[in-house]
Amino acid sequence: MAMNDLPNGFTGFSKNRPNDFESAKSAMDFHAASRSVASDVSRQSRRAVSDKPAGWVADDRPDTRAVLQFAANGGKPDERGVIPFDPEKLAAIPEIERRWSWVEIDLNAIRHNTKTVRRNVAPGTHLMAVVKSDAYGHGAVRCAKTALNSGADYLAVATIDEAIELRENYINAPILILSQPPMTAIPLLLAYKVMPSVYDPQFAIAYAEAADAFHLRAPYHLAVNTGMNRIGVRFDDVVEFMSQVSFHRALDLVGTFTHFATADEVETLDFGIQVKRFVEAINALRLAGFDPGIIHAANSAATMRFSDVHFDMVRLGIGMYGLHPSGVTRPLIELKPAMSVHARITDMRAVPMSEGVSYGLHYRSPGSVMICTIPVGYADGFCRGLSGRTDIILQGERCAQVGNICMDQCMFEVDMRSYGSRRRLNPQVGDEVLLVGRQGMSIITLDDLANTLDTINYEMAISFGNSRLPRVYV
Repeated sequence: MAMNDLPNGFTGFSKNRPNDFESAKSAMDFHAASRSVASDVSRQSRRAVSDKPAGWVADDRPDTRAVLQFAANGGKPDERGVIPFDPEKLAAIPEIERRWSWVEIDLNAIRHNTKTVRRNVAPGTHLMAVVKSDAYGHGAVRCAKTALNSGADYLAVATIDEAIELRENYINAPILILSQPPMTAIPLLLAYKVMPSVYDPQFAIAYAEAADAFHLRAPYHLAVNTGMNRIGVRFDDVVEFMSQVSFHRALDLVGTFTHFATADEVETLDFGIQVKRFVEAINALRLAGFDPGIIHAANSAATMRFSDVHFDMVRLGIGMYGLHPSGVTRPLIELKPAMSVHARITDMRAVPMSEGVSYGLHYRSPGSVMICTIPVGYADGFCRGLSGRTDIILQGERCAQVGNICMDQCMFEVDMRSYGSRRRLNPQVGDEVLLVGRQGMSIITLDDLANTLDTINYEMAISFGNSRLPRVYV
C-alpha cells in the first residue's frame, strides 16, 4: 500500500499531507488569541531578558514595583484615584513566573525521534504516533502536529475526549482509539470522525446502526487478543466474530492489530508465541474472505527490535518522546529525551548543625550547608518516595535533595565548605535548577528517578507532564 493511499476510514475526510498542520494552526492564531491572551501556556518560552516585558532586570528576576507598573492599566487613576489593573496584562504574565517551576518540552527532540524511527522502517510502512495521556505528559496537540510533520501518518489515543481535543485543534489525520469506548460515546465517534477499536459484536452493530442512521460509514480497527489478555477478540475466534458483524452495510474494517506484552524483554519466547498467533489470525481472516486492512502490531520496542513484525504500520509511543521502553533497546537507536523539569530557588537558609528539615525532621543538618527551597512537590509529580534519594542540579553540580518532599515544595542541600579542587557554589534566590535534565556534565534522567522508585519512565513522564506544572515548548 503506497503512502499516498493511506485510508483514513471516513469518506471524503482529508488525508494527511506534509506541513498541513503547523500552517493550519498559524492560520487560526488570531482566532485563538482573541479568546484569551494566555490561552496556551506552551507558547511561553524562556526568552532572552531583552525580550521580556517591562519589569525585568538584568539578573533575570522581576523587580516588584516595575511588575506592578507593567500590570497597571496605563497608570491612569479612576474617579476614586485608584490605578486599576489591566486584566489582559495580568493574564499575559507567564505561568512559569507565577510560581517558578515548569516542565520544558523540546519539540526538536520529538522531530528527531520520529524521523529516526521513520528512517528505520521500510518505505511504504506507515507510522502511527501514539499521543494518549496528553502525549505521555508532553502535550498531545503540539506533539501530534510535530509528529505528523516529521513522518507520522496516523494518530492513536486512549479516549474519545483525547481525540476530540485533537480535532478541535484542527488536526485532520486519522485517529484511532486504542480501546473500545462505551456505546454512549458512539455519536461522538461519528461526529468527530474518530475510529474505535472494536472487539464486542453488540458494540459493532450499535456503532454500525448509528452510522447508518446518519448516512455515514462506521470505520474501525479489529483488536486481536494474542496473549496479553487485556482487550480484543481471541486470535482463534476472529473469523467467527467477523461472521457475526460483517453483514452490516455500514461497517468498514479499516485495520487489524494486536499488542505485545513482552517486546521489551530479553526473553522472546512469549513474544514469538504472540507473533505466531497474530499471523494465524490474519491468515484465517483472509482465507475466510475478509480483508484485514492495515495490519499493525509493533509498539516502540518491537519497532526497534523486530523488523519482521512491522507489517503495514508501526506504533511509536514512548520512543517518540526520547525514552527507551527498556534497556534492551538502548544500543539499537539514538533517541533524544524531550522532557526536562526546571525550578527556581525561592528560599535559602543556613541551618545550624543537628537541626532538622521538613516533615518528620528525618534529615539533620551537618552544619556549613545552605538549605535551598524550590516550589516543586509530590503534587507536581516529584514523588514523595524520592525523598533523600535523588539530587538537584545547581550551576552544573549535583546537590542532594534532603528532607521529605512536601506537597508543593522540597529542599536540597548546598555544601558551603571549600576543600580540594571542589568548586564552591554560591546559590541565590531566583537561581534556576534542574530536577530532570542535563546541565554541564551533570545529568538526571526520568530513568534515574524511575529506577529509584522501582517503576518505569512512562510513569515519571506522565507524573510531571500531567501535573499542575506549566509546559514550555522550545
